[in-house]
Amino acid sequence: MNKMTIVNINDDFDLKKIKDSGQAFRIKETDGLYRFIYRDRILYIKEKNITKTGSGQYEISVSADEWNNVWVKYFDLNRNYESIRKSVPANDKFLQSACDNGTGLRILVQDPYEMLVTFIISQRKSIPAIKDSVERICEKYGRLTDTGLEKIYLFPTASDMAKATEAELKDCKLGYRISYIQDAAMRVSTDLLKLDELYRLNYDVLFEKLKEVRGVGDKVSNCICLFAYGKTEAAPVDTWIAKVIDKYYNGINPFPSYGKNAGIMQQFIFYYALTHKDAF
Repeated sequence: MNKMTIVNINDDFDLKKIKDSGQAFRIKETDGLYRFIYRDRILYIKEKNITKTGSGQYEISVSADEWNNVWVKYFDLNRNYESIRKSVPANDKFLQSACDNGTGLRILVQDPYEMLVTFIISQRKSIPAIKDSVERICEKYGRLTDTGLEKIYLFPTASDMAKATEAELKDCKLGYRISYIQDAAMRVSTDLLKLDELYRLNYDVLFEKLKEVRGVGDKVSNCICLFAYGKTEAAPVDTWIAKVIDKYYNGINPFPSYGKNAGIMQQFIFYYALTHKDAF
């Protein structure tokens, strides 16, 4: 690994909370050094001199140019999360608590194909089980690369996965999701679904387009909209969020009232649910 570069982050930023927030399944931490993967790019990053909310100096393993051209977008650093967190109205006490608990969370803007596959896998699986299946897929079909610190299998392309047999995919512990994964790989590898052209679509059209893939329902489509395409008006509702809506919002979904920030508010609440399971 090359000499570390110093960068300044001037907003809420917490590497551990981002890692543990359930939006990405290949983030790794070793002795305070965090690894992130975006397509064929690999970043190592660690705290150097930061404030309580995470703003300050970080050491990174890539050049300043790559940081600005790739990772600033990946971490959504052109959006001010402190102001969003502080915009929660005083009468929404639960969301205020969730924002305080989740200060430093950010929406990661990740690779669309990886998000399509991983959130299909995520259905009815725990986060550790999702991670296990994802790593099995990468080891079986992904390209091996050496960072100098470790050897990593990149997330495979749709073309590589389209060649997979049902028997091979069973070894990845995909269960009933196998046919869904095969459909996704076929659509993307044959250009029936051109994922990189979907960025131009508005949220409503994108949401429906993604549901053309077998196994992609409302929740999975919203996850892809949010975590791949940065459509922050998308607010996925899973079992944890449904419990929150029932218990703290009298069964009324609060997210539409937050407009373009709905998905960010959802992430604060989802992380709160993950870290306060005894509250439900």
